[in-house]
Amino acid sequence: MLRCASPGVEAVAAVSGQRFARHTHDRFGIGVIHDGAQKSASGRGQVEAWAGDVLTVNPGEVHDGMPIGDQGRAWRMLYFEPAIVGSIIGDITEGRLDHSELAAPVMQDPRIAARAAACFAAQTAGADTLHRDELLVGLIAVVARPGKMPVTTAPAIAPARQRIDDDPAGAATLAELAGLCGLSRFQLIRGFMRATGLTPHAYMIQRRIDLARRLIGGGMALAEAAADSGFADQSHMTRIFTGKYGVSPGAYAAATVNRPASIPSS
Repeated sequence: MLRCASPGVEAVAAVSGQRFARHTHDRFGIGVIHDGAQKSASGRGQVEAWAGDVLTVNPGEVHDGMPIGDQGRAWRMLYFEPAIVGSIIGDITEGRLDHSELAAPVMQDPRIAARAAACFAAQTAGADTLHRDELLVGLIAVVARPGKMPVTTAPAIAPARQRIDDDPAGAATLAELAGLCGLSRFQLIRGFMRATGLTPHAYMIQRRIDLARRLIGGGMALAEAAADSGFADQSHMTRIFTGKYGVSPGAYAAATVNRPASIPSS
């Protein structure tokens, strides 16, 4: 984890042979593979990325990742709060739209890779605000596709998903969630898998770790963040956090705490 100059932006630089299980992020991600290669099952199909390729991920998109070959891979990623991308899309469309998606999970375009690398360097090297903003707007402009509505929840499971989103730390039973939807337990599991790619429990864990990330980024102590986000203890949170983000909660805190919290509107 590297400190970023802009609020609402986070940077990860990694050299790793780690295999990432299926998971989601609550932010947009844009990055570049610098060495090696990886394959992943994204929400937009099975893909492979090689050195020089651009990687993207949308909020809520279920994906995994594993190296191709034995050498591992190296990458640099920037993660953006949805409000940042929405603000830029609003500028691009002159206020007509504030939503979009990153259309391609892998892009083989040296010009876009150069833009992403320049944006990463500006964020992590402390470039002046004007330069950072210009690079950020330019990157989103060539990567995002305005006008695509966010993925909606299948109506049948919407009450259960909303219950988890509203209180991910709260305990829930499969019977309770199924009852909210008027479904059997089996129907709920099947419906969740079809709509999200995750079981209800796996979805809840993703929402809990997203909550833990926000609490830690806000300066909360790790043990307290674990308890407030619904984990049995700090070690449980650490295991899930590290498996999802590739860094420990302590490393994340060191890179994010005491940064400005506000996200500029444009």
